[in-house]
Amino acid sequence: MAYFLPPQVDFFPHPLRSDNDGLLAIGSKLSVSQVLLAYQFGIFPWNHSNDPLLWWFTHPRCVLFPDDLKISKSMRPFLNGSKFRVSMDTAFKEVISKCQIINRKNQEDTWITAPLINVFTQIHSLGLAHSVEVWEEDKLVGGLYGIALGKIFYGESMFAERSNASKLALIKLVSFLKENDFVLIDCQQETDHLISLGASLIDKEIFYRYLKRNTFEASLQGKWSLDQ
Repeated sequence: MAYFLPPQVDFFPHPLRSDNDGLLAIGSKLSVSQVLLAYQFGIFPWNHSNDPLLWWFTHPRCVLFPDDLKISKSMRPFLNGSKFRVSMDTAFKEVISKCQIINRKNQEDTWITAPLINVFTQIHSLGLAHSVEVWEEDKLVGGLYGIALGKIFYGESMFAERSNASKLALIKLVSFLKENDFVLIDCQQETDHLISLGASLIDKEIFYRYLKRNTFEASLQGKWSLDQ
């Protein structure tokens, strides 16, 4: 059973108390401090615009360990070619806005609401939320964004307006995270697409132990660059 949190509450129930569907709590408030607190413990907001504010700790958890990333042969031309240019943290607002409007299978509405965009943009200004952008000449054609705390990257969403653009963004992100000793990418929810890229499901207790060991490590805060 989900817990009800009044707006003035600035804490969460223990994440392992989430129900079988992963729902942990209803209510509280969507603010920078509350979202950052939630992500430290693997909790994330996920609701459509007409729903109450819902907080989730999905399990088993879909994660991607950097060393497990699968790069198909079909991606080699994109990695070695000059058709696309990849950057980091140069167009965060544009990436999250593209993720908001992209058409998704079996989804009529989006959880990326205007208040959520506002909060994540503020977190980006603090150097804790980051984006990867894929450009075709001067046009943004793919990308992803998420939150980095300690040695965990909490992936939020990705989009592609050109074939393989979001895959290219993920490959570049994983390479960057490996170079900076990140332990895993939290994918939140299982999809066939993520599994095909090397993601896997782990038990909720195991995931929580990863968080306790790595979320409170020193964060790579500030603007990210592929030249770092």
